[in-house]
Amino acid sequence: MKLQQLRYLVEVSRCGLNVSEAAEVLYTSQPGVSKQIKLLEDELGVIVFERSGKRLTAITEPGKRVLEIAERILQEADNIKRVGEEYAGGDSGSLVLATTHTQARYALPFVVRNFIERHPKVRLSMHQGSPTQIAEWTLKGEADIAIATEALDQYPQLVMLPCYQWGHSVIAPLGHPLLAERSISLTTLARWPLITYDPAFTGRSLINKAFERAQLTPNVVLAAIDSDVIKTYVNLGLGLGIIASMAFDPERDLGLQAIDVGHLFGSNTTRIGLRRGTYIRQYEYDFIELFASQLSKKAVDRAMAGLGVDDEYQL
Repeated sequence: MKLQQLRYLVEVSRCGLNVSEAAEVLYTSQPGVSKQIKLLEDELGVIVFERSGKRLTAITEPGKRVLEIAERILQEADNIKRVGEEYAGGDSGSLVLATTHTQARYALPFVVRNFIERHPKVRLSMHQGSPTQIAEWTLKGEADIAIATEALDQYPQLVMLPCYQWGHSVIAPLGHPLLAERSISLTTLARWPLITYDPAFTGRSLINKAFERAQLTPNVVLAAIDSDVIKTYVNLGLGLGIIASMAFDPERDLGLQAIDVGHLFGSNTTRIGLRRGTYIRQYEYDFIELFASQLSKKAVDRAMAGLGVDDEYQL
């Protein structure tokens, strides 16, 4: 039995039993993947994948058990490498972040700067994508730390660490009639064309739920994943924008004015996601604490051990 055979099993499962796609991900040939899986099945004496001709059609019951154990073995093999890298590499290494544009643009710059000053020999890279992509990258080991607001809590394989809470603001061009309103309600907003986030991003689910509870249908004329794109189209007069409050800077966003509407949509919680069972290197602990000061090494270890985060570490 070889680790490579276990990698083939797991990747074929992740790719929906598509051997060609798994071979592409693994940078090898389809016949090579099929041959190694068959050799492993012969050695184990059980069929992992049901077949129809040359196609894999399902995972057998014993195959499900084999895959569960294979995933654990591969994760522990990765943990051994991480231990070796940490102790052999001294203060060097690599750290891959997976996050959304809003976090990368507005929440992370000073954290990244401080981290690089503290760990100049650590190679830091950042993948930006949707919350679902972020979670998948982290689960596959392609990213070390996931940072997002939406979707991460839908993945039980990730340990969730609450970092901070934030709300939304409405932005409008200077002189817009809305800015003269004494108070803003959902009914008021529903009268105007709106520009806000794509449904998978940056607290959009809370925006949708607020309008649904009020039995109102918002006139969303444009949805984007990028706060800067939303502000651009608001400046063009296409509608009012609803963005994360952290994404508005009065000195930079000239020609626009923001009104806090957190009372309409509630608060959002940005979380860090870590793959369960992963060995965490010291500089990863440092990055997490730089991003959320309440998340000390002790708090992270408790969460990774399944003990939850104590009240003293909560938001």
